[in-house]
Amino acid sequence: MPSLHHMHALYDFAHAADQVLPKLVRDYINGGVEDEQALARNLDAFAETLLLPRYLMDVVEPNIQVQLWGQSYARPFGIAPMGLQGFARPNMETMLAQAAHDAQIPFVLSGAGTCTVEQIAETAAPYSWFQLYIARDRNVSRDLMRRADKAGIKVLILTVDAPVHSKRERDWRNGFGPNPKLGMRIIIDMLLHTRWLIRQLIHGLPVFANWAPYAPTQKRRDINHFFTQQIPFSQTWEDVRWLRDQWPGQLVLKGILHPSDVIKSLECQVDGIIVSNHGGRVLDAAPSALHQLKLIRNELGPEPVLMLDSGLRRGSDVLKAYQAGANFVWIGRPALHATAAFGLPGAQKLIDILEEEIRLCMAQCGWQTISGTP
Repeated sequence: MPSLHHMHALYDFAHAADQVLPKLVRDYINGGVEDEQALARNLDAFAETLLLPRYLMDVVEPNIQVQLWGQSYARPFGIAPMGLQGFARPNMETMLAQAAHDAQIPFVLSGAGTCTVEQIAETAAPYSWFQLYIARDRNVSRDLMRRADKAGIKVLILTVDAPVHSKRERDWRNGFGPNPKLGMRIIIDMLLHTRWLIRQLIHGLPVFANWAPYAPTQKRRDINHFFTQQIPFSQTWEDVRWLRDQWPGQLVLKGILHPSDVIKSLECQVDGIIVSNHGGRVLDAAPSALHQLKLIRNELGPEPVLMLDSGLRRGSDVLKAYQAGANFVWIGRPALHATAAFGLPGAQKLIDILEEEIRLCMAQCGWQTISGTP
């Protein structure tokens, strides 16, 4: 495997992670749904979007800070919520949270995370956010919000684009689908990836840690089964209104793609929207997030706080998102790749690479601030 010194782009981390992770885990992280057209569409949308260079401007030290709801972030991107990170590397969430804290950017703990909201809040305060899947039992969701609020979390994200299990065919072919049954080839491949295997043997297989207090027993199997019985299920705007009444801080909806749904969100007193197609992991026929961000901003104007994830791989992609009207952007899979391959130093290096690319691109385009063109 190449050394951390040889990592120069976010794609380099993907190649490094491929050498560390067994096929089952690689496919879980990298895969989309069905024919994976939505996944490709996200990348194509950024590739097809251009930035216009502007020269003879004093942009040697551009300002890349961003403010959201009175909180200042030193860089114009954060680490998106991603579930089951411990499957790639134990304690990955705390590593990413630490890197985010050091870089003064937000880290979002997934509702399907493998460490607790209390651990993340302690590691990354005041840069820790929490993403919630509403449980069938509202008492569970109510208590998760209580815990998050008590831990000092200020921003809650509700992911709305996973009302049913999606058809992730890579996982199904690996025996990692609705009825898991791993084949001998997959098992042998896992055994041959010794660094990954040793870490899993030392720390134990991952568990949905935040759900442990509500499971019938504290056995890993029972906790994970309880989680899968509680989500997913179909939600409505009534659930959003209920959540707004329960949560005292900022509330963000993730997975919105339609302008009318943004309007409904504002009517429910939601504070922000993450325009996202879940990284191409829920509906293969969905449009790219970048395309919809442009459409929503053009139709609704400057009022909504619009953020973006799905498909960002370069510093120039960050600028393309802000050019399209984003107030903030989120990095997903590349953060997993970097941390899976190199741990905390990998996460830190990824943030540094992305910042460097952003600064270089802003200098080429004559941008003095991340929030506007010259």
